[in-house]
Amino acid sequence: MTQHVVVIGAGIVGAATALEALSAGFRVTIVEPGDPGGEQAASYGNGCWLSPMSVIPPSVPGLWKKVPKFLMDPLGPLAIRWSYFPRVAPWLVKYLLAGWTEEKVERTARAIRPLLFDAPALHKALAERAGVGHLIERRGLMYTYESRAQFEAEAMAWRIRRKVGIDWLELDEDEMRQREPDLDRRYRFGVLVEEGGHCRDPGAYVGALVAQAVAEGAALRRTRATGFRIEGGRLCAVLTEAGEIPADRAVISAGAHSKRLSAAAGSEVPLESERGYHAMVADPPVGPRTPMMPYDGKMSVTLTDRGLRCAGQVEIAGLDAAPNWKRAEILRDHLLRSFPGLPRDLPAERVKVWMGHRPSMPDGLPCLGPAAASPDVLLAFGHGHVGLVAGPRSARVTVAMLAGRTPEIPAEPFRPSRFA
Repeated sequence: MTQHVVVIGAGIVGAATALEALSAGFRVTIVEPGDPGGEQAASYGNGCWLSPMSVIPPSVPGLWKKVPKFLMDPLGPLAIRWSYFPRVAPWLVKYLLAGWTEEKVERTARAIRPLLFDAPALHKALAERAGVGHLIERRGLMYTYESRAQFEAEAMAWRIRRKVGIDWLELDEDEMRQREPDLDRRYRFGVLVEEGGHCRDPGAYVGALVAQAVAEGAALRRTRATGFRIEGGRLCAVLTEAGEIPADRAVISAGAHSKRLSAAAGSEVPLESERGYHAMVADPPVGPRTPMMPYDGKMSVTLTDRGLRCAGQVEIAGLDAAPNWKRAEILRDHLLRSFPGLPRDLPAERVKVWMGHRPSMPDGLPCLGPAAASPDVLLAFGHGHVGLVAGPRSARVTVAMLAGRTPEIPAEPFRPSRFA
């Protein structure tokens, strides 16, 4: 009899997992209370990058010295709200320790590199399956600096990238001008990673993947999962606000909302939200030809089908705190400084702001593997800053586990039990 898999969450990981499970012969039900790819989803508002080179975790050596600044500056690129600090302190300690030395950072990079490798091609295949192949492009990704010295200040990160097999082209000022004529002239040095790609509309892309899964036979239940009925170590049903869904297997891929469900399956994991923001200018007269990240802005800048999007910021404030829209305004203002050809007097209706939740583990690695209470429940969340790029390979790893096969990449570093 065909086994029934319930995929909880319709973000990029859940959508890709549903399609992969269908291909493997499973019967699939997707449980998602919101609109797949809708504005409530992290998949909607991310930075659009498909970046196989995003192997460096957010925590790096010396970051601990900046914690007082993170607490004192609510508008810095990384901020921690005072009111939330007591609750997040244990997670923050693990976060800082995970990047305490270069050796630890390199270990994380080596673990996550296979999860990200060849991501643009994997996304292209998924997009074409869903009839939206045009939404995935591979033009490379660029880092822009005001000087070579700024690039050299990030020597550890680039040294580790080289060690794990990432190559790049270095661009001098003349090459920068030729490639990016709209970019402010203060940027005089660039790094182009040609294996990178981007998504022209992540929300529409994820929505199309879910629609394709439904077209191929998956059921979409518009409700919220609340737990599991597990008897004798075997899954019997997924519990939802609309009642039970009988199931043989389940995958928890609910992003930043996965912690409670994981605990219900016996796995207590230190999942936290790294809140991110974006600002997007509709109908921009200028913009980058290649998606880029300015060194001084620490944000991704990408021309999308909806407008010119700049995305970034890390705010530690939990799931429930109200957005601080000044953080999005900072991104907008930096975008205006980076591209002088943008109008200075943009009307409010042409600038859209957004805030969402990156589901982040303190060690910079996702959870991919069985829950403690039952091998029938798999965890597939906690990707932090690499959720979009890692979605397809994470799905392949997860479905291999569902099918009892050995995953195509080493999955040991992602085991949920590492936090037990």
